[in-house]
Amino acid sequence: MKYMRASDMIMASIVASVLAFGAINVAHALDFKAVGAAPVIFYDAPSEKGRRVAIAPRGMPVEVVLTYGDWTKVRDASGDLSWVQTAGLSGSRTLQVKVANAKIRATPSDTAPQVFSADKGVLLELVEPVVSGWVKVRHRDGQSGYVKATEVWGS
Repeated sequence: MKYMRASDMIMASIVASVLAFGAINVAHALDFKAVGAAPVIFYDAPSEKGRRVAIAPRGMPVEVVLTYGDWTKVRDASGDLSWVQTAGLSGSRTLQVKVANAKIRATPSDTAPQVFSADKGVLLELVEPVVSGWVKVRHRDGQSGYVKATEVWGS
């Protein structure tokens, strides 16, 4: 039977505590990024030798689950997990419409005039974060307004 020295047991306890605390932070912190200027390949492992599972278009929002070296594990709007090279992500924020017809309004109110509508899958730039259930967004054609946070993914 092998015995651990007291100093080794203390170090092992510290490492376990740090890992547990880090796992808690990763599980609860929502960090979103967008695919950068060019499409990126999603892999099933943090390596170019991994199986290619998808090609993500420019601007697609992803939730960062964890970063490991030059690789980031991400979750997409459908909930799928995959790995992407970190350099392919941007700090800019986009949202993806998740309903058939999202109404973007002039002010954050159901009774406000509709500025435009966006179909499912359309990408919108995040202008201001969620306030009282509404997010200020901008379409790539320049129109902006407020959409219900429940109608978009990535906020």
